[in-house]
Amino acid sequence: MLQPSKMSPEDWRKQKRDITVMISLGLLIVMAFVLSMNTGFIRLSPLDTLRTLFGGGTAKEELILFDFRLPRIVISVLIGAGLAVSGCIMQGISRNALADPGILGINAGAGLVVLLFVAIYPTTEAAPVFMLPILAWIGAGLTAALIFSLSYKRHKGLLPTRLLLTGIAVAAGISAATIVLTLRISPEKYQFVATWMAGSIWGTNWNFVLALLPFIAVLLPFVFCKARMMNVLNLGEANAIALGARVSREQIVLLMAAVGLAGSCVAVSGGIGFVGLIGPHVARRLVGPKHQVLLPTSALTGSLMVIVADMLGRLILQPSEIPVGIIVAIIGAPYFLYLLARPSS
Repeated sequence: MLQPSKMSPEDWRKQKRDITVMISLGLLIVMAFVLSMNTGFIRLSPLDTLRTLFGGGTAKEELILFDFRLPRIVISVLIGAGLAVSGCIMQGISRNALADPGILGINAGAGLVVLLFVAIYPTTEAAPVFMLPILAWIGAGLTAALIFSLSYKRHKGLLPTRLLLTGIAVAAGISAATIVLTLRISPEKYQFVATWMAGSIWGTNWNFVLALLPFIAVLLPFVFCKARMMNVLNLGEANAIALGARVSREQIVLLMAAVGLAGSCVAVSGGIGFVGLIGPHVARRLVGPKHQVLLPTSALTGSLMVIVADMLGRLILQPSEIPVGIIVAIIGAPYFLYLLARPSS
């Protein structure tokens, strides 16, 4: 950690601004969290919510708040952070501004394995719930291995354009396999699959929170500790090797972390795209490219995006709900087209 005496005035201003940005994002998440507890078909006033939190609510209010809304809100925060940090890792190690677990097909690979499992076992059983993140990680890992093996050149490393095109092609193939799978399941499970593919937060009880939390709690701190290495990798393979970095090893380790985050989040959130693309880009505009600050800011930005999208989805067409993935896609698709059309720097 730098000593205050060694920091220039410009460094101090930059650090102060970065801290202010992260605190502001944290306060916005808290505000969205509180508003989301009051949002739904059955409205709870702020006073009712506060009373229920401290044990003074009716049985109906406790059921609504503790069994339905709080697990869903907590999951929104966790998957937003996980998907955004996963996208930030992929953009960093591939040096491709368009890299994202959804666009590259990582989410689709995780989702295909989850849907195969759901087609066989009921998701309400306790054991399958805790197995879903592991199965999603396996599906995401196999997909990532395929994409990166096809994109890697021995003497050139990862080629950004080839990575993007390969990911899109693999995602299209997996999506086709998913559609074929939906034709062979029961009508009841088809309804679930259709909702899942639209990006609905379907894991809305505390079992899903407990299944997802270990992945987020372990992988996020691990990735934050790798921030300096990601800065080195951004310099390019030749420069990173010259600085003593084991490039291939570090890329594989970081890729596994990104796959673990994306896969575990997809297991409980369905096919929510663009969070891993938009979150890091917004964070980079706010705090710059230094990963020590970029990674936690991406996590906060992603959490804010998903929790607000979920709240809007429950509010706009009451009593019906709009899946979170649709709300995010309304913002994400135009932004993706903007990135494609923007001249490369």
